[in-house]
Amino acid sequence: MSESSDPKKFGFLLERTFRITKLSFIKVFNKLQIDVTPDQWVLLDTLNSKGELTQKEISALSFKDAATISRIIDKLEKKELVTRRSEQKDKRKTTIKLTGKGSKTVDTCQGEIDKLRKHSWQNLTEDDYENFQRIMNQVFDNFDSYQ
Repeated sequence: MSESSDPKKFGFLLERTFRITKLSFIKVFNKLQIDVTPDQWVLLDTLNSKGELTQKEISALSFKDAATISRIIDKLEKKELVTRRSEQKDKRKTTIKLTGKGSKTVDTCQGEIDKLRKHSWQNLTEDDYENFQRIMNQVFDNFDSYQ
């Protein structure tokens, strides 16, 4: 980004895109009559693809702090979508896994979420996606190393 570029525009574009993405996910869940939020979906999707994980692993994979992950897990546990259990050897270590109902919820949503993701990339090429990933990773690294 050149020095003459408006640095606020960059943040605005990220926020605008994030908001429409989140709203689009909410519309899908509402259409399917599934009582989950986009943040809860991230956790369900992660558990579905990775299997049983500790809270610390979920936190690292989702870039959310431990307190936020704990609150999300509490809500998902109340909805009977995940179970939480303490490890026998180390009671401080908690493992989370999808319940049958949680797996069924993911299965119900997955097709529509895949359609939404595919729709979001229409009119874009593989090169566009690779450039997007490169740029977003660089921006992440820039912020991560900011003093």
